[in-house]
Amino acid sequence: MSLYTLQKLLYELNRDPRVQEAFTANREDVLARYRLSDEEAEAIRADDIGKLYVLGVNGQILMHFAAWRGLAWDDYIQAMKDGLSEHGQVRGGLYAAVDGGKGGAL
Repeated sequence: MSLYTLQKLLYELNRDPRVQEAFTANREDVLARYRLSDEEAEAIRADDIGKLYVLGVNGQILMHFAAWRGLAWDDYIQAMKDGLSEHGQVRGGLYAAVDGGKGGAL
């Protein structure tokens, strides 16, 4: 897994209108610029907030991406909860260390 690269992509999507425009026009072209695992790329393609959370994306980065993709705050929180139910505990990043290493800050 390439969590740093995944978070870098999301950070750039959150902050750079040119990257947002390119992503909106052709996600695959943008995804090709980053070394992501198949699982990471699929989560981005699907706007799967819950999966991105479980993969370890930082909540500060993820909440801005979720808002950009049209999720209201309550829907964002629910997506993370659903991600834990569907995909298991957080696998990497800061939240993997929460709750005695079991992951999942919600």
